[in-house]
Amino acid sequence: MKSHLIHQLNKAFENRIRLGIMSILTVHKDIAYNRLKELLEVTDGNLASHLKNLEKLEYITVEKTFKNRKPNTSYQITELGKIEFTKHLNTLEQLFKK
Repeated sequence: MKSHLIHQLNKAFENRIRLGIMSILTVHKDIAYNRLKELLEVTDGNLASHLKNLEKLEYITVEKTFKNRKPNTSYQITELGKIEFTKHLNTLEQLFKK
């Protein structure tokens, strides 16, 4: 029976926005806040709270810089984030196998 696999899923990735953030960061080396917001079609407040949650877990890092004198915030996935997200995806895959 595969019911034991349910307990191996990472609660941090249960929300579709956090799942989306991690999926995007797995594909892109880093991504700007505004681009993330655009891709996920979420509000500033909603995105910010999910980013803070993932940052607190040390699954992502934030980098604040200036481009053409304008503030630019970008995010990157950490090594821990890659490991935990991969485990989560592998568990999902196992759940759906016959």
